[in-house]
Amino acid sequence: MSQSGTDAEHLASLGYDSEFKRDMSPWANFSLGFTYLSPVVGIYTVFAFALATAGPPMIWSLVIVGCGQLLVALVFSEVVAQFPVAGGVYPWARRLWGRKYAWMTGWVYLLALLCTIASVVYGAGPYVAAVLGLQPTVMTVIWCALGLLLIATAINFLGTKVLAAAAMVGFTAEILGALAVGGWLLFTHLHHGLGALFHSFGAGGGSYTSAFLAAALIGIYQYYGFEACGDVAEEVPNPGRLIPKAMRRTIYIGGAAATFVCLAFVLSVADIPAVISGHDADPVSTVLDSAFGSAGARAVLCVVLISFLSCTMSLQAAASRLAYSYGRDHMIVGSTLLKKFSAKRAVPPYALIVAALVPALVVLGSKVSTDAVTKIISFAALGIYIAFQMVVLAALRARLKGWVPSGSYTLGKWGLPVNIGALVYGVLAMINMVWPRTPGTPWYDNYIVGVSGLVVIALGLLYLAFHRNVYGRGDAPYSDAIPPQRGTAAEPAAAPPAR
Repeated sequence: MSQSGTDAEHLASLGYDSEFKRDMSPWANFSLGFTYLSPVVGIYTVFAFALATAGPPMIWSLVIVGCGQLLVALVFSEVVAQFPVAGGVYPWARRLWGRKYAWMTGWVYLLALLCTIASVVYGAGPYVAAVLGLQPTVMTVIWCALGLLLIATAINFLGTKVLAAAAMVGFTAEILGALAVGGWLLFTHLHHGLGALFHSFGAGGGSYTSAFLAAALIGIYQYYGFEACGDVAEEVPNPGRLIPKAMRRTIYIGGAAATFVCLAFVLSVADIPAVISGHDADPVSTVLDSAFGSAGARAVLCVVLISFLSCTMSLQAAASRLAYSYGRDHMIVGSTLLKKFSAKRAVPPYALIVAALVPALVVLGSKVSTDAVTKIISFAALGIYIAFQMVVLAALRARLKGWVPSGSYTLGKWGLPVNIGALVYGVLAMINMVWPRTPGTPWYDNYIVGVSGLVVIALGLLYLAFHRNVYGRGDAPYSDAIPPQRGTAAEPAAAPPAR
């Protein structure tokens, strides 16, 4: 039997007949995860804050968080190998735990993805304006952000093959740009030795540990994207074997690239105390202008914009596949539209529209209140971590109830300790994200990240309470990772015939 036939047979055994085309190569799948993680976007966005908060040692958070997220990626690898279904964390939670739990997991993740798309394009706005030689006024940033969002949406509408090619172009441009810029800075613009990585330069004030934990957000915000490889599981041949490899490569290569870029910038900042004191609020632009000149800096920014575009495109692909997966299982209002599929383009058009329209509305909201948009976007990283840890917790619960991963990739005897380690890491990371660090501000600002997470979860619970049949209308399987207890029959819903 051909590989496509084997893949279709495996998916049918899981209860689905896919409409997607398996046009995404292993390297394109990895590129999708890499451009979602996007080391350039992550470092360029958070570098100034991290350096000002904890000085050069903040770079070590990239190593620490990378190790923690690798544990999460290994857990995900086992799950996707057994359940290579489009939509990522939602179908994984469905098979590991059940429908209600999966609904909440997908709800949190979908809103987090939509907010992340808005944050990426909004963060790209000033860079677009700089390349075009425009003043970064509020309206200019909004129009530039919407333009980038429109281009990413158009690429996604062209289908899996074009998306895969665009992801490869984005990966190539980003990795070459990171190596070229980082290498040039290290060879021609070095102001400090490696010893600076162990010197705080007076950052942190009274408690350096607190300052380092705050600056560690540069790592926490950096290391996700590997799950996007699994979001498009029905578009990859032999997904059970290839997607786990792509996930690990995303962590290894993406993490190494992010650390290299961060290292180059840290050692190239001429006046680190000026950054810490706030006199140099944009050290990235300062370094680029000094090292490359205005024309060269603009050329570098063009590469940065490719990274922002690729990141947006990958985020939209992930969000649209999740929304489509929801619709296909009849799990949310609007399922009739969300599950519609364009046979010509092999994409879910209405799910893609949602992945464009909601972020566009968030960006437009900055015209009314930039502060309100910041509050909405502040939930993005926490929401992704919550959804990740819901899957990790579901996997741990399933193991303790007898689940033995049976896909092409398994951790064997290391599965349980890795799963526990991933959960411990994730909980600590979320505590760090919600920890209040601005005592002089109103409580709702000091606790904004945690409050936003609670609001999203509360809205999800209210939705479930008022639409009790939302998770029971479809016949898709659920809870089938856990073997039935001896002497009891499996639930009929857990293993319906393929459809």
